[in-house]
Amino acid sequence: MNILELPRKILIAEDDPNDLELVRLALGLDLTSRMDVVHDGEQTLHYLLGQPGQAPTQPLPRLLLLDLKLPKINGIQVLHAIRNHPRTRQLVVVVMTSSQEDQDLNACYGLGVNSYVVKPLEAQQFAAVAQQVGLYWMTLNRPPLAV
Repeated sequence: MNILELPRKILIAEDDPNDLELVRLALGLDLTSRMDVVHDGEQTLHYLLGQPGQAPTQPLPRLLLLDLKLPKINGIQVLHAIRNHPRTRQLVVVVMTSSQEDQDLNACYGLGVNSYVVKPLEAQQFAAVAQQVGLYWMTLNRPPLAV
């Protein structure tokens, strides 16, 4: 598989409309057209793993931006589920969260998260961080090839 065949989608699991809008603006039009959004942990798992008893209908994204404080199923539970499933075990996952709790940080790295980013409180700084994360993981990083 060459670089042109790599998945180009970003999946954003975010329930805060303000944070979601900042990420969209920060990533710009080049990436927004290749962005899917889910608003809770259950939707995230359905997108990645399919509905119970059914195969997934979406190809895997290149990157999952995962908030920890999601409704229904929290981000740590989502991370646990996808790291324990053969389809998503190597999916690049970046946690973007407001949590500065050591317990959350350690839990995410223990489950194999690729990066843990604390969302800045100030909108302009938040947008800059989101842009850097998107650019790095979508253009510079070479993800594992699908097996």
